[in-house]
Amino acid sequence: MTLHLTKVAVGCASVEALAERHALRAASEGQAYCLTRSMPKRAAEMSGGSLFWIIKHTLVARQAIIGLDMVETEWGTKCRIALATEPVPVLATPRRAHQGWRYLNPDDAPRDMNAGDADLDAVPPAMLRELAALWLV
Repeated sequence: MTLHLTKVAVGCASVEALAERHALRAASEGQAYCLTRSMPKRAAEMSGGSLFWIIKHTLVARQAIIGLDMVETEWGTKCRIALATEPVPVLATPRRAHQGWRYLNPDDAPRDMNAGDADLDAVPPAMLRELAALWLV
């Protein structure tokens, strides 16, 4: 079973800001990634998984995990989670903020925003986020 991670997008007010941050990092360093203090103990289960981002107490986007490795930084040894450059919007799901990352089982992961549901694909993303925050979708 593929395992996912959740992480707070610190300093990002929107999915667009997160996408811009990762596009700039990919352009300057060749790869979009995030750093965390330690390697997940269940890293072997994350092959094919995604990192789901929390913005304003809501899961709003995911990025495919390309790889995990330990790197030396100016702050010491950190786990680098290499990510696909472009975040994929998901159906907004309320989630408490937390420090670091948490595991997310595939059954609990929100589906992609444009997953083929004709009724929801026609709804603008901002409106869909508001409806999800009200637990209406």
